[in-house]
Parts: sequence; C-alpha cells; structure tokens
Amino acid sequence: MRQIVLDTETTGLDWKNGDRVIEIGCIELCNRTLTKNHFHAYINPERPISAEAQAVHGISNDYLADKPVFAAIAPDFEKFIRGAELIIHNAPFDLGFLINEFKLAGRPVLEELNSGNVIDTLALAREQNPGKKASLDALCERFGINNAHRTLHGALLDAELLAEVYLAMTRGQESLMMALDEPKPAYSTASAPLPNRIPLKVLRASPEELAAHEAVLSDIEKSSKSGCLWRAG
Repeated sequence: MRQIVLDTETTGLDWKNGDRVIEIGCIELCNRTLTKNHFHAYINPERPISAEAQAVHGISNDYLADKPVFAAIAPDFEKFIRGAELIIHNAPFDLGFLINEFKLAGRPVLEELNSGNVIDTLALAREQNPGKKASLDALCERFGINNAHRTLHGALLDAELLAEVYLAMTRGQESLMMALDEPKPAYSTASAPLPNRIPLKVLRASPEELAAHEAVLSDIEKSSKSGCLWRAG
C-alpha cells in the first residue's frame, strides 16, 4: 500500500480570491513505513503573499522570485502522487488549492485529488477525540512527537510531522491487517484431553438390576404388536 502525506503553503487562505500555492511537500509511506522518497518544491505564485500568510510560513516574494511556476513542476508532482492514497491535514483546504492550480495550468486534475481517495487527519482526529484540539501541534503533543524545530510552518516539515502523527493515530491497524491475512487454523474433530480432568466413576448394573431390566423389556414385548425396539437387531 502506497500513501503520500502531503502539505502545502499558500499566499493566503482562499484560492477563490486568487490565492496560490507557493510550496508543496510530500512524504512517501509504503506499507506504513517511511521511505526515503519525497517531493518538495517552492513555487512562484505570480502574485503577492499576504502579510498574514508570510507571518505563518516566513516565505517571501523575493525568495520565490526565481522559483518555477506551478505548470513547470506539475509533471514531477503528478508522477510522485499518482496511484497513491493521500494523507492531508484539513484536506479540503489543500485539495481546493491544488485542483485550482491544475486548472490554471491547463492540466487535467489528477484522479487522486478528485476521487475521494484521501484521508483527512483533521477529521480523523476530531472523530477519535471529540472536543479536543486537533491542530498539528496539538496532535504532536498528544502523541509525544517532537516538533520543537517547528517555529514556522513549512510544507515538507509539516508533512514529515504529519506522517508520524498519522502512524501514531492509526497504530494497531497493521496488526489487524496481518491477522486478516493469516490462514485460518485447521480444527480437528478429535477430542483433546482436558487439563486436570477429574476421573469419572463408572457405575455398572448389578445382576438383580439386569434381571429386572429384562423383565420390563419382556412385558413391553408382550404388550406391543411391533415388538420391543430395545431387542430389535
């Protein structure tokens, strides 16, 4: 199973108002194991970054001036995430921006972004712990993940932290999947000895009891037209 943990940074909060993606960070998980493969790109948004957004991620327009536009990095980005399940914190936010970028670049939107093959860790955290804080920092604290180096947001750093958070949130699923894959044990119909079994006392009929039993069977045989079943055969 291949999964991609994905995060973005943007010029502002709403792509509908013209805000654009300025950074993409992706971390690869294969069978719930972190690999060394990742995708990371800074992007020239061709528009100013809002002061509020810059205060969050610290990325300036001057820094992005010589970076490629989204259309230039799109082929490599597509290749990296294609066919994978996406793991995103607050998925609607990132997906809205990415789908918009593909459309602005005149490229078909990847099925991975439109198919619903996405795990939203924000929704998952709220489901697991209703009423508790579900930000990435709060989840790092809850699961004991060191994020002291996260003084500012960054797409690749946040994707790395989110990968650890996701594995902690879903710990135990791998053992469940292993159990489902294991062959079912073969059951034998042969009786197995019970541990510390108490021996049973066998009571046998006395000669007098056997004679009385035969007398009863004789009476049954005399009174029945079909004979006595206990003496048949």
